[in-house]
Amino acid sequence: MLRKLILAAGLALFTTAAGYAQGQAQAPANTASSDLRKPSEILLLIEKRPDFARLEEMSWDDDGYYEIVYRTGDKARVEINIDARTGEPVDGR
Repeated sequence: MLRKLILAAGLALFTTAAGYAQGQAQAPANTASSDLRKPSEILLLIEKRPDFARLEEMSWDDDGYYEIVYRTGDKARVEINIDARTGEPVDGR
């Protein structure tokens, strides 16, 4: 449990630093940033998936969703896009 907490904190710090270093991606003009879920909230949703083993990558897309790649317990690679407003998977992107 402590390991996951440390991993999540490290990832949040890394994601924040990487976003700052890249000039921070701007939310789409029609999106109020207060309506968007934080990356840490999205990560918690992904970690709760029954097949989740470890996070490989998490990035922001200017269309308003997070692009996430993670591995399952049987080492399968999962790519999923999560809507930043709802926290639900986005189809067809």
